[in-house]
Amino acid sequence: MPKVTKATGRLRLTFATLLIAACAHSAGAKTTFEQVKAGYQPSDTLLLDRQGEVLHRLRTDTNVRRGQWVALADVSPALRTALVLSEDKRFYEHSGVDWRAVSAAAWANLWNTKTRGASTITMQLAGLLDEDLKRSNSGRSIVQKLGQTIAAENLERGWRKDQILEAYLNLVPFRGELVGIDALSRSLFSKAPHGLDHREAAMAAALIRAPNAKEAQVTQRACSVFKTLEPPSANKAAGPSSGGCEAMELFVASALARRDFAASEGIAPHVARQLARSRSTDGASDAAAPATIRSSLSAPLQRFAQQALQTQLRELSGRHVEDAALLVLDNASGEVLAWVNSSGPLSAAPEVDFVTSLRQPGSTLKPFLYGQALAERRITAASLLEDSATQIQTTGGLYIPQNYDRQFKGWVSARTALGASLNVPAVRTLVMVSPDAFQKQLARMGMPLKESGDFYGYSLALGSAETTLLNLTNSYRTLANGGRASPTRLTVGRAPPPFSPALDARAAFIVGDILSDPMARARTFGTDSVLATRFWAAVKTGTSKDMRDNWAVGYSQRYTVGVWVGNASGAPMWDVSGTTGAAPIWAAVMHQLHRQRSSRAPQPPTGLVQKTVTVESEAPRSEWFISGTEQTSFAMEKGASRAHSTSARGQNDAKPPGNSASSTARITAPTSGTILALDPDIPPQAQRLSLEAEGSNLRWLIDGKQVAKGNTALWLPWPGRHVIQIVDAKGKVLDQVRLEVRGAGVKAQAPKPAGR
Repeated sequence: MPKVTKATGRLRLTFATLLIAACAHSAGAKTTFEQVKAGYQPSDTLLLDRQGEVLHRLRTDTNVRRGQWVALADVSPALRTALVLSEDKRFYEHSGVDWRAVSAAAWANLWNTKTRGASTITMQLAGLLDEDLKRSNSGRSIVQKLGQTIAAENLERGWRKDQILEAYLNLVPFRGELVGIDALSRSLFSKAPHGLDHREAAMAAALIRAPNAKEAQVTQRACSVFKTLEPPSANKAAGPSSGGCEAMELFVASALARRDFAASEGIAPHVARQLARSRSTDGASDAAAPATIRSSLSAPLQRFAQQALQTQLRELSGRHVEDAALLVLDNASGEVLAWVNSSGPLSAAPEVDFVTSLRQPGSTLKPFLYGQALAERRITAASLLEDSATQIQTTGGLYIPQNYDRQFKGWVSARTALGASLNVPAVRTLVMVSPDAFQKQLARMGMPLKESGDFYGYSLALGSAETTLLNLTNSYRTLANGGRASPTRLTVGRAPPPFSPALDARAAFIVGDILSDPMARARTFGTDSVLATRFWAAVKTGTSKDMRDNWAVGYSQRYTVGVWVGNASGAPMWDVSGTTGAAPIWAAVMHQLHRQRSSRAPQPPTGLVQKTVTVESEAPRSEWFISGTEQTSFAMEKGASRAHSTSARGQNDAKPPGNSASSTARITAPTSGTILALDPDIPPQAQRLSLEAEGSNLRWLIDGKQVAKGNTALWLPWPGRHVIQIVDAKGKVLDQVRLEVRGAGVKAQAPKPAGR
């Protein structure tokens, strides 16, 4: 037996230590291919629709850029060939380590000859899978190299060659932040990996060897790989010295300058961001965003809704309209089926989520007000409400609501008042209910307001508060569900949240019956408006102050659809109201939903009775009543006329002394001190104020200019403070009043009118 010296013992001990350390490093090689693939984390999150179709791709990892995992069969043959020829020619022959290459590299090192090294694809993959084996800036240590060798052999024993090649292509870093073949292909070549040609494959293989090399080095290496890929005939045709890569320099420069893999793309950006945030924060705070999220959205409906929205915005482009939003809810589950935000490239603020932005809802709050009054038995659908000039004293002055057409209808039923969206009866109804009680009712419906009802006052009846399209649409869904409220959902699979009572089911039914009645809205909208559908549907439009927000919200048997149109900046639109702005979008989407599906009127709940009624100035009809409130005739006593609140009229300006006519001639409407708030729902040609006076041979002057003769006149107001006077034939002032006009008024030379 040979003698063991101390030096030999130390050498053996060192080798044993290195071998043990290498084995320890190689422990990670026991990972299976399935585990690696399952643990792969793209830098993007894919938002899927309810059927699994991709709706949106969202960048969620800003440190690296990884695409989706690509199966080897989906990688072009040119790239697979280029990779093996450039990195590991005997890949399909060795068992993890190419010992012939190791010997050649050792011999070259002995003679100080430059060589590419002996690292195989399998060894490189082992280094990618194990943090301890990854190459540092100074290279790998001897222990790491031994560990990499053992790990590669372990991989070959447990993995197939195609699995090794597939994992390597998905995990290898290419250039900068790009990791994996999917990110490289889409960023530099603007295509999927299966479409890479020989020249693109050659460049990709060149970047594996030197990911961050200079452009000239990448070009040289890519040209070398390209020569091995092209058949000899192609090389010969390209010229004796070019090898078919005379254009490689220009191609490489162009590809390296390109970054066509957008951070995110698709048709549901706001939903993708919202769900990615909620999923990444579920559980541990450092949890990564999921690779895929299945939403409740319907891809075909989302695409149709987006197209309908953008088509209408182009139609309105000349009316100072840039933005819109749309929401579709499933009535039963509360699942969101479509969530379309802004108008994309047409918008000045495409990143703003208008579904969750606070805006003024206008007349769309009226159904909830009448529903509350019905539930509290303050009115019935046939009760008469006075539609006449009224002046309500507030802390800010006299509040004088006006109607859509500036025409007062006299005594009308609650059905007509809601269907035709008359403002004065709505304000009178809020006086009965009280603003504070109405604010609490809206909160029960799923529409909490930032302030109390008393803060908004009686203007709350006309939508002066702020809410979101999401809350407003879901509140209409509450009406569709018989007064039962529940939250909305953006995902499927979980049990829907329970319903909670928000409004008497009988009142909800009556409100829906009114909103679906074309005759109830005929006085304002006509019988053949865009709101009419061939199936049962209940709908309401609204416009906020100064035409800044435009709405159409309604529901069918199964769906609730809400639409908002306006500008992100809050700038007023020009001649756009409910029936010309949001309603066409609502109608298009609702008809699409019911292309092959019927919608039937809901069944009346217990506690409702139906009676044939006669209502003053309206045709006889069958009407619904909450049990105990029914009657068959609704009429005012003979001689009943419009009531003017004398306590709120104020005093006219003092009459000029010494004028005998001043004792008999006076202005009866409007009264001095009036603050006139113009309703943006009213079309320009109907923006008129009724002027009334007692006396004879009267002439009307406004701000010193004559505008009419006689005891009555109609004036088209515009914002500002004004003096209204009546004078006799000699021009002597008999009476005068002062008033202020606020809101979106128009002058006489107004543009074309708009509907509501």
